[in-house]
Amino acid sequence: MAAFNTSDFTKPVYLLHTGQHYDESMKDSFFDQLGIPIPDIDLEVGSGSHSVQTAEIMRRFEPVVDQIEPCAILVVGDVNSTIACALVAAKKCIPIIHVEAGLRSNDRTMPEEINRILTDQLSDYLFTTETNAEDNLTREGIDKEKIHFVGNVMIDTLLANKEKAISVSDTIKKYTNLNITENLKNGFATLTLHRPSNVDNAKILESLLNSIGKISDVLPVLFPVHPRTQQMLLNSGLKSLLDSFKNVIQLPPVTYLEMLGLVASSKLVLTDSGGLQEETTALGIPCITLRENTERPITVDAGTNTIVGTDSEKIKSVFEDIMSTGGKQGNIPIGWDGKAAMRICKILSDSL
Repeated sequence: MAAFNTSDFTKPVYLLHTGQHYDESMKDSFFDQLGIPIPDIDLEVGSGSHSVQTAEIMRRFEPVVDQIEPCAILVVGDVNSTIACALVAAKKCIPIIHVEAGLRSNDRTMPEEINRILTDQLSDYLFTTETNAEDNLTREGIDKEKIHFVGNVMIDTLLANKEKAISVSDTIKKYTNLNITENLKNGFATLTLHRPSNVDNAKILESLLNSIGKISDVLPVLFPVHPRTQQMLLNSGLKSLLDSFKNVIQLPPVTYLEMLGLVASSKLVLTDSGGLQEETTALGIPCITLRENTERPITVDAGTNTIVGTDSEKIKSVFEDIMSTGGKQGNIPIGWDGKAAMRICKILSDSL
């Protein structure tokens, strides 16, 4: 375990943005809407394969570490930035604080799973979002004294911004010329798709689109299309299929507050996003997850989430159940109360 240099705790806190998520309009909207300070450092890494992106983050982050000489680094989640910065810190014997530790899908074909496992192995403070995460970590040989159950910081953000969510009608007016508010008065579904396992394989993508098309015959579907998905639709020749579904309303990437408004007003959500599985559980909205597994099992065990994979019959069955019964009611997990970040601050303050 790396040791903290307690004499360095008078140093300022630096906010570093790697630039891994590089769409300027999307990035700027998050900083503006969530009141995040302008980053002190922006590595501006941009796109690339997982290996290229991780390596480039490490290459650009190391000189920053050498210049600042931090007493610790705090990383969040499971993206390439998380493992890249943790690796640099570990090689320089700088303590690592990992927020959202211990989540496991048990599917090592997911790049994020590798990022999670390795970051947790390197970390000195592991802050978990759900109680069973400790079992995952101790099974992998991590000392219990390093593990702290604090709750979910993403739900902190959701609850802090719920009242600021932008209305569905305002979002539709902003991005389309369609007058469809009347068509949505009896409800709608929100769809997101972006994972390579779903959008990079034309056969799987076509099957998912056909399932969505059938759902839209019953319930209109609002679909903010991720830039990656848009490109894959064009590359695969499936854009015309999507365009043929008149009740699937395509939107460009939307801001956080716009997405929050869509999700909170939805009858149900179809997604392959990990974050939306958590947000729908916190909001009590039925969620159909278009993946074979989840690293957030509490959303299934206690929440409103159902895993269906890409099987068209499973998608149809769960959709019909939600339409007829309202779907799983679920409960809000322990610690998803908007105070997770405060608990993290107290633990670090008391420990350091």
